[in-house]
Amino acid sequence: MNTKLKCLLLDDELPGLTYLKMLCEQIPELEIVKTFNNPEKLLSDIPNLDFDLLISDIEMPGIDGLHLAEKLQDKLVVFCTAYKEYAAEAFNIDAVDYITKPVKLERLQKAVAKALERFEKSNSDKKFIQLNTDKGKTLLYFNKIQYIKTATSDSRDKTVLLTDGSFLNLKNVKFDTLLNELPDADFCRVNKKEIVAVKAIKFFNHNEIVLHHIDENSKNTTVILSETYRADFLKKVKL
Repeated sequence: MNTKLKCLLLDDELPGLTYLKMLCEQIPELEIVKTFNNPEKLLSDIPNLDFDLLISDIEMPGIDGLHLAEKLQDKLVVFCTAYKEYAAEAFNIDAVDYITKPVKLERLQKAVAKALERFEKSNSDKKFIQLNTDKGKTLLYFNKIQYIKTATSDSRDKTVLLTDGSFLNLKNVKFDTLLNELPDADFCRVNKKEIVAVKAIKFFNHNEIVLHHIDENSKNTTVILSETYRADFLKKVKL
């Protein structure tokens, strides 16, 4: 898995939010996706955001951090608050950690380490990912994927070749999002437009990869191995 956690920051007080952002920028395991000082705005933006972790205050106008966290499905949450009395409630909703302000960098780093450990364990246990397709939602099982490529009709979409030879059109999903979810040892990006399952490879050289899949012309599907991704690919196949 990628070692960076995509992170949202939430604090209704701008000085606190600025300080939290400054601390997070010093933690290499974090990638700050967006900061918010309004919980309602964060909630409305959720469908359009790709993130793994929310670091949030608790007492805020509108919706408090605890109720907000309950609305986030399968997302990690770390609370940073001036109040100690919410700790039990926070852990009841399975928060990763609970930090009382003023937040210290070392304490925040420990919380991020816990979040990363839980994230990696969660992903190693997963066998599928839920995604939107042109026919509705699907459970895409990792062991059914041969390769994924940019859709010809819309570059925001991705086309998946399954082991039974059928194709699935994923709607509006980024390669980075897919790579975050796919088992790292089993999949490799080979160029800007394609991800390949290691088990689907029949032959390869430094410039191209031949898959077991037979296309409509009765030939094995071939994909380009670009220089940008070559070193990572060769590491995956242990050369």
